[in-house]
Amino acid sequence: MVANQASVVRDSNIVDMLHHRGIRISRIFSPEHGFRLSAEDGKFIGNSIDPATGIRVVSLYGNKVKPAPEDLRSVDLVLFDIQDVGVRFYTYLSTLSYVMEACAESGIPMIVLDRPDPNGFYIDGPVLEKQFRSFVGMHPVPVVYGMTIGEYARMVNGEGWLKNRIKCDLRIIPLAGYTHNTRYVIPVRPSPNLPDANAVLLYPSLCLFEGTKISVGRGTDFPFEVYGNPDLNYASFTFTPRSIPGVSDHPLFEGQECRGEDLREYYKNNPADSGRIVLQWIIKCYREWTDKTTYFSGYFNKLAGNSKLQQQISQGRSESEIRRSWEAGLNKFRKIREKYLLY
Repeated sequence: MVANQASVVRDSNIVDMLHHRGIRISRIFSPEHGFRLSAEDGKFIGNSIDPATGIRVVSLYGNKVKPAPEDLRSVDLVLFDIQDVGVRFYTYLSTLSYVMEACAESGIPMIVLDRPDPNGFYIDGPVLEKQFRSFVGMHPVPVVYGMTIGEYARMVNGEGWLKNRIKCDLRIIPLAGYTHNTRYVIPVRPSPNLPDANAVLLYPSLCLFEGTKISVGRGTDFPFEVYGNPDLNYASFTFTPRSIPGVSDHPLFEGQECRGEDLREYYKNNPADSGRIVLQWIIKCYREWTDKTTYFSGYFNKLAGNSKLQQQISQGRSESEIRRSWEAGLNKFRKIREKYLLY
């Protein structure tokens, strides 16, 4: 084992195990939510010292999103171990790309410990257009891309998506016994507001609401399993968001009763929909919204990866019409994806 090792780790058990075995880890790079998963979505995270191991933690979700050259000084390799959920706007993909880029620029090899993708059994959604590139979507891929984090890293490298088309010295440690038909349930929550398998499955559909006036249940015990708003009078299900430290500090509509829909049993009653993005909810809320000009925020197009989806919903297009408009982009992506599959 090398003398120095930098680690970007979601599952802190890996670092704890290496540390207790006497393997020197010079620093930890921490993405959104922090190293020990103690920060809510979008919260600024500063550098720190991990109290359990005494290892320096360099935040990649604070003053910077990419390791600086000095952060990699005296590092022999970077070990990347993060549980992704297979959705384009989940920010661990952006962290992966920036770390690969930093390693390539510094001439440091990177090892990705691959992990199963809980949404890896299907591909769906609009493909991101270049002008809508952001930290919640960096590459021309659909919302759900059907790849493990290791496969995705290979694609980023192979397609020349790093800055100046630079290549990372990349190695993937593959999974045993995994296929893309494997229905994987993450044993621990991958982030504070994805508490269980049902929320992970609903996330590709419900996260689009984050670019509207509709709550996705942040500040409840079931985030990303419900949606609602105080002014949605057609719905009978209610919930009241509250502040939950480290999970949802002052969530949207805190202390206000929201009316909406409970989706905790949705896939039990509609199992076929677990392999597709469901648009009916966001379309239905738009149709019920009184002042249509206030429904969408500027963030919606970043999540969608284009301006067309908002236009289609505003024009009253049906879900099937919208889905047909994705087909050409999805077919093109499938051909790219095929080159990098490991399973």
